[in-house]
Amino acid sequence: MVGPWPRSAMAAPWLLLVLAGVVLRVHGQADNLGFISIDCGLPVSASGYVDNATKLSFVSDAGFIDAGTNYNMSAEYITPSMGRSWHTVRSFTGASARNCYTLRSLASGLKYLIRATFMYGNYDGVNRVPVFDLHVGVNYWTTVNISDADTPVMVEVITLIAGDRPAQVCLVNTGSGTPFISGLSLRPLKDSLYPMANTTQGLVLLSRSNLGTSDSKVIRFPDDPHDRFWFPESKPTEWLEIATPLKVQHYDNDNFDVPSAVMQTAVTPINASKPIEYSWDAEPSAKNPAPGYMCILHFSELQVLPAGTARQFYININGILALDNGFTPDYLYSDPVHSTRAFDGFHQYTVSLNATPNSTLPPVLNAIEIFSVLPTTGVPTAAQDVSAITEIRGKYQVKKNWMGDPCVPKSFAWNGLGCSYAVSSPPSVTGLNLSSSGLTGNMSASFASLKGLQYLDLSRNSLTGSIPGILSQLSSLTFLDLTANQLSGSIPSGLLKRMQDGSLTLRFGNNPDLCSNGESCQPQNKKKTSKVALYVVVPIVAVLVIVLLLVLLICILKKKKGRAARNSVRLQNEASIALSRTRGSNGQSSVCLDNRRFTYAELEAFTDGFRREIGRGGFGKVYDGFLEDGTQVAVKLRSESSDQGVQEFLAEVRSSQL
Repeated sequence: MVGPWPRSAMAAPWLLLVLAGVVLRVHGQADNLGFISIDCGLPVSASGYVDNATKLSFVSDAGFIDAGTNYNMSAEYITPSMGRSWHTVRSFTGASARNCYTLRSLASGLKYLIRATFMYGNYDGVNRVPVFDLHVGVNYWTTVNISDADTPVMVEVITLIAGDRPAQVCLVNTGSGTPFISGLSLRPLKDSLYPMANTTQGLVLLSRSNLGTSDSKVIRFPDDPHDRFWFPESKPTEWLEIATPLKVQHYDNDNFDVPSAVMQTAVTPINASKPIEYSWDAEPSAKNPAPGYMCILHFSELQVLPAGTARQFYININGILALDNGFTPDYLYSDPVHSTRAFDGFHQYTVSLNATPNSTLPPVLNAIEIFSVLPTTGVPTAAQDVSAITEIRGKYQVKKNWMGDPCVPKSFAWNGLGCSYAVSSPPSVTGLNLSSSGLTGNMSASFASLKGLQYLDLSRNSLTGSIPGILSQLSSLTFLDLTANQLSGSIPSGLLKRMQDGSLTLRFGNNPDLCSNGESCQPQNKKKTSKVALYVVVPIVAVLVIVLLLVLLICILKKKKGRAARNSVRLQNEASIALSRTRGSNGQSSVCLDNRRFTYAELEAFTDGFRREIGRGGFGKVYDGFLEDGTQVAVKLRSESSDQGVQEFLAEVRSSQL
């Protein structure tokens, strides 16, 4: 039901809520009934409390959402009869258009009754009532239209939550005022209840009426074990009220489980020759311009009929016969009749109960529920991706707008996420940009659970520890940026191989303790030395032909006393770009290129252990490789068997630079 509650209900006992101060130790979880009862806007520092009337426990909403601001209702709107749960609201004034509560029930059922309540009470002091949308999961639920500051509004939906996903309720800013909420409840239902609610449609409550009582009491928990609200309704000018103190029972296959307290009263027409009529108006909205409606009629015979009398009647909805034969309710047994398909296309709907020619008594009606049909055909993000990205959000405490479904609806996809929307499969996460997001700690293995991930940017954070080798198993990953973190250890060989074969762009610069040899990180003096000269140049790649352009910078040959060019030379500077190693006559001389130099282990990593030979020259073999930023390079080795000596090699370096 979207709209104000009957004002008479404001004085009903269940709303008085004189509350005991019982502290609840667990936030964000259900009670032992599987119920979740949330007082929205209640400070997290405040104790939870127990409603004296229902004995249900209420908690702060802080454990269910990490956005919004708490407010108190303006004092002028608070009355002694008002329950505590109305005193506060949570308001969503931030930049995000969608803000979502995540409700996890301990119950095993997948069908839920979800209820949200609203009372503006001029909490923000601007005296401007808003209009906004609600979504349940990835589907539009209803539009909340607050009529005035002191009228409470309740909306309710019965919906099936597939798989092990939590129920999510999202408030969506549509540009007509700031969304807010007073209370939120979740009640698990048995799968057999409300069979019209299934994987393709939910039921949005329009009204739920307890007929035949002039009492203002609203029947709910504990009389109703499912905590449905049954509002009293009477028409003294049209209906007579009948009642019984005897318990009304249920058949084993009852799909609605209406409490006996509701079924113990009923109405019948004052004029026995007239039908009972119950009408409602269609409530179209911009998101659902032609809603369909389903109704459930609850019957029970409350009187022992004298011999020779009969109560039988036809059930019509807008002139359409619901049952081929007349209906006779059973004595003291709940006997529901419900529509199996939605009625639509009318501005007004009327249920009419007309006595059959064989009936000596007028029709009777105990209670009625009316729902609009909510299409639930929206497909949420793949469950594995939701689980993985939720773990990532929790580990790194990502705020942003990461609420609700990660990819759906498209207009509310999480900031930094790229998603694919294939027709034949659920949406999946294909890109994740968390650059400069303040991430700390080690790299979560959950990144590797995003199987469709193609792009991952974790640069400019404070990530520590090693790079998970399992990332190599992301077959779709083509770009990985780990630049400017505090990672350490070796880059997994699988990632290096993919970088070298061109299937992955891997960036990992500015991680001082990160090694790129793919195997181990050992001190420099334990690394393998070479008796050959290595020279790295940056080539330009043409189609199918690698043109090796040796980028050689000015080199100053420093010759020291020593033996002939047998002994290997020590690297002079490991932080430059080009490197040539040779031997001086005294075994201590080295050739120093005024450019960036690499360790032998780095050169091994760039070339995958000198695996791909791409040519030979006068000085020796040339190997294909890739720098850490993905730049393709060639590594030339001077062989000791080369006919050309070190001086010729250096001469080629100098000539190439000119």
